[in-house]
Amino acid sequence: MKFRAIIELSGKTATGIQVPAEVVAHLGSSKRPPVHVTINGHTYRSTVAPMGGVFMLPISAENRILAHVSAGDEVEVEIEPDKEPREVNVPPDFLEALDRDANARRFFDELSNSNKQRVVFSIEGARTTETRLRRIAKAVETLREGRI
Repeated sequence: MKFRAIIELSGKTATGIQVPAEVVAHLGSSKRPPVHVTINGHTYRSTVAPMGGVFMLPISAENRILAHVSAGDEVEVEIEPDKEPREVNVPPDFLEALDRDANARRFFDELSNSNKQRVVFSIEGARTTETRLRRIAKAVETLREGRI
């Protein structure tokens, strides 16, 4: 399904696109339907979310850069249901650390994919080996305590 929309700025940096209700109706019965979004030839996975009485599709800073768009641009959006399972690629060094702590592993496995991704992004965002190891240790510690 294709439609045209303006990329809206919300707050200082958050951007999104309002998805027409008739498009959302074709995506299925889920409150937050998972989708593949294509803008300017760049495709990414996301979910359509109800916000303030309308349906919105977020566009992260990374996706705006890759699609060569910014807030205020009018774009053609192609959206399709995403039926593929959502999985988080957990780095091997973090998996090893989780495997050494059953409580942390159990709590991590019960997290939503979004929360798992947040933990992994923090670890993968480390610039040095020392920082990465520190972040892995901190993640295991907080997961063991049942927190993220």
